[in-house]
Amino acid sequence: MHMSLIQVNQLNFEYPRKKILNDISFEIPKGSITALVGPNGAGKTTLLRCMTSLETPLSGSVKIDNIDVHDHPRNAHRSMGYLSDFFGVYEDLTVRQCLYYMAWCHKLPQNGLDEKIDFVAEEVDITKYLDEKAGTLSRGYRQRLGVGLAIVHDPKVLFLDEPASGLDPEARLKFSELTIRLRDRGMTLIVSSHILAELEDYCTDMLVIRSGEIKSHVVLKEHQIKSETVIEIGLQSVTDNYLEILNNYEDVTEVKTLDQGMLCVFNGDQADQQKLLKHLIQNNVPVFSFSVNKKTLQSAYMDLATAKDSE
Repeated sequence: MHMSLIQVNQLNFEYPRKKILNDISFEIPKGSITALVGPNGAGKTTLLRCMTSLETPLSGSVKIDNIDVHDHPRNAHRSMGYLSDFFGVYEDLTVRQCLYYMAWCHKLPQNGLDEKIDFVAEEVDITKYLDEKAGTLSRGYRQRLGVGLAIVHDPKVLFLDEPASGLDPEARLKFSELTIRLRDRGMTLIVSSHILAELEDYCTDMLVIRSGEIKSHVVLKEHQIKSETVIEIGLQSVTDNYLEILNNYEDVTEVKTLDQGMLCVFNGDQADQQKLLKHLIQNNVPVFSFSVNKKTLQSAYMDLATAKDSE
């Protein structure tokens, strides 16, 4: 079992007459990429700002790498990087100068700093723009510079608030690759978004926040193992007999008809899926396609949201 790198305990935050975070507790393991998801106004940004000690909560605590971020903010900041939703860069400085400036702010030693800046630039794939002014960068490259500024001091934890908003599809893909690279280098990441497709490719965990409360914390691989599979079976025409054969199969829990076939909810692994296909063919069901719909982050989130709403 890995040690939790981040521990949030009974965190409460409110503005006058408005409660934003309500008794929030969770732990995040080292080496994970956690998607912090929820609708607009759910409290995602406030939670990130409390975790980075940019806001002071009403009560509760946040520990990162065993340091209480509100008791020892300066120490905690050595272990964390933060890229806010809207961030500014010094438009008239070059990309290289921006990175140097941030390195000086973190009091990084001058010795080996040139190599360090080159390494960070390569890491976020912005090397060819090092001598361009930051103000001339496109949204995608500006975002990469933002990540570079947040990781120049090698933090253990990186917080990214809506990092892919406004990026084009290619820049999003590059951003996903960057996130995975940083995790492989040993960082733990928390990425907030309300657009789940952005997080699909790289998140290992999902933390669902709604109306200032954590509704669930899911390890996505586990969720995919536990959740049922949806199988789409292509048939030129659907008869009552075919429906009955499928409905009576023991691992099938629900069947729907489609224009060209049937859709069923199936409990079983790949070997069981093979047995189902064999069973259909042996019973003369004229199957022309058999495809398994993998659970997406979106459907996992909707499952959790609807399950919580109906409680």
